Amino acid sequence: MEEEDEFLEPMSPTAQCLNTSSLSISVIAVLEFEIPIDEAKIICYAKDFIPLNSLFSSITVNDINGERKWKKVEVKVEEQIVVATPPSDLSIELNDAFFNEYITKLSVQELDQNKPLWEIHILNCPTSTAAANLILKFHHSLGDGYSVMGLLLSTMKRADNPSLPLTFPFNGKMINSKKLGQISSGVSHFLLSSINSVLDFGLSLIKSSVLEDELTPIRSGGDGVEFKPTEIWTITFSLHQIKQIKSKLRVTVNDVVAGMLFLGIRLYMEETHPDSTKSNSTALVLLNTRMFGTYKCMEDMLNPNSNTPWGNRFGFLHIDIPKLTDFNLSNPLQFVQAAQKLIKRKRDSSAVFLVDKLMEIIHKFRGSEVASKYVYKTIKNSSLSITNLIGPKEKMTLTGHPVKGMYFTVVGIPQSLKISVISYMENLRIAFGGEKEFIDQEKLTSCMKKAFDHIHKASIDVSI
Repeated sequence: MEEEDEFLEPMSPTAQCLNTSSLSISVIAVLEFEIPIDEAKIICYAKDFIPLNSLFSSITVNDINGERKWKKVEVKVEEQIVVATPPSDLSIELNDAFFNEYITKLSVQELDQNKPLWEIHILNCPTSTAAANLILKFHHSLGDGYSVMGLLLSTMKRADNPSLPLTFPFNGKMINSKKLGQISSGVSHFLLSSINSVLDFGLSLIKSSVLEDELTPIRSGGDGVEFKPTEIWTITFSLHQIKQIKSKLRVTVNDVVAGMLFLGIRLYMEETHPDSTKSNSTALVLLNTRMFGTYKCMEDMLNPNSNTPWGNRFGFLHIDIPKLTDFNLSNPLQFVQAAQKLIKRKRDSSAVFLVDKLMEIIHKFRGSEVASKYVYKTIKNSSLSITNLIGPKEKMTLTGHPVKGMYFTVVGIPQSLKISVISYMENLRIAFGGEKEFIDQEKLTSCMKKAFDHIHKASIDVSI
């Protein structure tokens, strides 16, 4: 056993925490192709990406001290790839139904712990959005959304010119030069940040232990929500229109999207259960805590000294969802402004890093199971989670397959509603993961579109 332990690879505390008896989280990414899938090319693709990272050919085991470790195994690629074949000669509508049922079942199927923790599913049937779909399912212990996106981008090419690199929307922050001359602002900002950090850290502790969000049309609060089927669907918005709103309101794209989501959620609550519009509901917003947010190639991410390392480097922000009763619907822009203030205040806090240190302490002295239960309660006690990724501006190809669209979601978490956002070309794709037979898909979609229309129309009248 001791000799075998020498060949095991350490597993990060976060990776251990995300793969326990209390919590087992996976990421599902969908690539929509413009042409039918060449299965042989996808098999070759899988064989090519396995050597990029040793974790793709590893399983989790316990060492002699009971610590979870990665163990290298032989990968049988054919067992990692699933080809789903619907009945032939189905209509587009029936193919859509087949795809939706397939991905819903996939949301509750646990990855086999005796094999590497990833799968590729090929659905070679035309749907209303694509000629074929490729589904990649990764266990979250392998890495977060940033890591999975980095992997995909390392193996993709630009459709217009494969020799050129993919480019991404600017994600930096503008500095207000007027504030640089205010000597006292540094001191006041430090004091405010310190107060916010203490308050937010205290709130996080309470939310992760005793304080639960109220039961609403977006939070069933039942035990075992993470084991119930998740219906996954998407809405696409014009990135150009979102940027127009951003410029008019002098905010960020994230502020606009968050404001629209918050307004859409409250409209859904009002239509489903009017009393719930006054509920105390919070969203867990996931943040990438790497020093730099730009994607790197796999070699750079696996470098021990990398500023953008592979793995799980994220933190939670508890954001209160603004109440519909606090604003006048005749001015929906207030939801964007409220989202901006809430997110800015939370970003000025160090609570995310304090919670990260707390998790390290819990893991060190109590073990991964206890740390995992803490994360479980943090997620379960809130109403929903929101995560986002930046995609390339140009169309991509994977082994010669042009990618028409893509989206992702997270499954296995104890929430009735999960929201994931990704940009690609000139579109913003929002994926919803809703507890089946609890979240009304059509009504929520309608409310989100209504919220966007309200905000967009109101922004037109704003003078710059």
